[in-house]
Amino acid sequence: MKRYWAVAVCVTAIGGLAGCERAESPTATVSTPDAAERTATVPEVTADAALPTQAPAAPAQPAADGAPAFAVLYPGGSVDDEAIAATGPSGPGGLVTYLTDADPETVIAFHRARAEAAGLASVMAMNQGEARAYGAARDQDNLQVVASPTPEGRTSVQLSWSAAG
Repeated sequence: MKRYWAVAVCVTAIGGLAGCERAESPTATVSTPDAAERTATVPEVTADAALPTQAPAAPAQPAADGAPAFAVLYPGGSVDDEAIAATGPSGPGGLVTYLTDADPETVIAFHRARAEAAGLASVMAMNQGEARAYGAARDQDNLQVVASPTPEGRTSVQLSWSAAG
């Protein structure tokens, strides 16, 4: 008798969920060695999302020698260590980490505005706690930015890019 009620409840719940309308959303699958595959909905990034209202005081500097116009440091940012540069099938690219006094949301908005001004389209955005991430691409050009607060009250930024040249 208990099984009958358990099956009835499961069938009702599944049937109720099947009747719900759901909008199509892009998904991303992440696979890690220690965890099973996970699928997450990627939020849509629209062009009219809020951008910082104040422009940074200092001009942005390139993330590394030869970096494309969309791969720059937030103005006033200080590089942790020399940028790592590489050339792959999609062209030259690199990775740099830096610190800034701006909050993570402002840093991401700055990089998003630079990427879109260079013709890249927003393809990914993520908020987890106080950390923020953003990704943009066009053909074989791409940009990824992760910004998270440090215990000292600054923001640590990891910026990676590739450009077809």
